Amino acid sequence: MGEARDKQGWHERLPLRALPLWQALAIIVAIVALAFVLRIALKPAIPVGSPFVTFFPAVLLVAFLLGVRRGAIAAALSTLLGVVFFMSDPLAPGYFATAVPSAVAYAILVGVNLTLFHWMQSANDKLRVERGRSAALADTRELLFRELQHRVSNNLQVAAGLLALQKKHVEGDRARAALEEASRRIGVIGRISRQLYEHDGGTRSLHALIEPMCRDVLDAAGMPGVMLRVSGGEAQALSADAAIPVALIVAEAVANAIEHGFAGREGGTIAVDCMSGGAVGSNGGFKIEIRDDGHGLPEGFAMEKGAGLGLRIAATLAEQLGGQFELVARRAEGGGTTARLVVPG
Repeated sequence: MGEARDKQGWHERLPLRALPLWQALAIIVAIVALAFVLRIALKPAIPVGSPFVTFFPAVLLVAFLLGVRRGAIAAALSTLLGVVFFMSDPLAPGYFATAVPSAVAYAILVGVNLTLFHWMQSANDKLRVERGRSAALADTRELLFRELQHRVSNNLQVAAGLLALQKKHVEGDRARAALEEASRRIGVIGRISRQLYEHDGGTRSLHALIEPMCRDVLDAAGMPGVMLRVSGGEAQALSADAAIPVALIVAEAVANAIEHGFAGREGGTIAVDCMSGGAVGSNGGFKIEIRDDGHGLPEGFAMEKGAGLGLRIAATLAEQLGGQFELVARRAEGGGTTARLVVPG
């Protein structure tokens, strides 16, 4: 509520009904006095039948700043000053015949405008209350959204932990390896789910999704000597349906580079470049390259025959997105491997 009020313009906080009475009266007197001085200065140029010409704007200003009730006080004060100082001599013949119509006309004009001010300010008050309710609902929605996101991620992490525990009670290296891979992938999905949305519910950019996820995979691998660089993708938005498959593909590529590219080595470099739009020849498409300077691919490597389960899953996910995933040797670039995901728009 307070934060929403801070974002309001100064005019949205009017009228200042919360001012102490003595401060409001001081402002009223100052504004009416200014109108009085201005009326004296303009007296030679203003006909005798227009005693309230400078007081009317003063009344509207008070009503705008302080509210209709205090505008009525300014109207009463200005009427008194106009009748006493700017009408003909009260003792002159026909004085009341001139003064009463002028004062009545001024009172009607002021009354109509104060009524309009009252309706307008009442509508603004209702709008201010509704804005406060909307802000409170938005805060509640954001809190519930964060809690839901947190719980979904935690549940997936619990499932990954249960699979990791089950691995200890399974015989056979292949079965344990399968459970370990399943546990790792579910853990990755859990971390992706936590990072999938911004606090306001909007989807994150490609860079904001990929960068922390890659670092999580690197930390889980326990290889502090491997340097990671993620660039590009700040302006590329992903739908929720595409974000998880894309993140899983990149996670598999990074994990493959760590496991096979740097096997038996203390360190290396992994560069993840996200290119959007025209980089793949169509608006809305994107390309992600994961390059490492590791051992590279063996001779005669083919995705259809030599790839492990993780890379085959990555290729299948890419096909579901309408794109393509491939591994390319970097023999002409100092060694290593490039994993490339291309998704057209």
